[in-house]
Amino acid sequence: MKKIIKNIFIFFLLLLVAGIIFIAWANYNIRKDSAPFVSYKIAEVPETKTALLLGTGKTLSNGLPNTYFYNRIQAAIDLYKSGKIKYIIVSGDNSTKDYNEPEDMQLALMQYGIPKDHIFMDHAGFRTLDSVVRAKDIFGQTKLVIISQKFHNERAVFLARKNGMEAFGYNANDVNKYAGFKTNMREYLAKAKVYWDLLFGVEPKFGGDKVLIP
Repeated sequence: MKKIIKNIFIFFLLLLVAGIIFIAWANYNIRKDSAPFVSYKIAEVPETKTALLLGTGKTLSNGLPNTYFYNRIQAAIDLYKSGKIKYIIVSGDNSTKDYNEPEDMQLALMQYGIPKDHIFMDHAGFRTLDSVVRAKDIFGQTKLVIISQKFHNERAVFLARKNGMEAFGYNANDVNKYAGFKTNMREYLAKAKVYWDLLFGVEPKFGGDKVLIP
């Protein structure tokens, strides 16, 4: 009996070690492959017709403003006003009546002078994969700049390029390492899950009618 318990323990220990190695490999590989295509400098971002602004909540669970949200908005404004992009797809979660990331992003961008008809809302961007693939399948974009924080852009650009898109990332300012600790820890697992999605051909949760961007 002791031998069986020992073997089971060794098996699960090896499984745990293998999992940790896989997560570390996935994170390293995604960062390495996406590195040439993500930047904090507008000058290094190629001119494209459309940007994809990835959603997050406007406020935190404690009611305080979400710095991730406002930094992404500022990055989108800077990119638009530089003339590098003409249109912005705002893609995020709209799963409940009182939570609408695309609408919040649209209103924030309009407050800074970006015309409403230059902003396209994608209400079915429940995951990064959904937002990226729908930008191609629904909005017809095969070349675009993705706007989010660096850790997020690495994954989004990697996914976009694996799905046949010429994607680049413009990095919004990050939050301090203590405020973003939970998000960064979650990102390690999210990068590992990218390979699961690619292996099993996971597709966006929702389709929809094609949207023409002029």
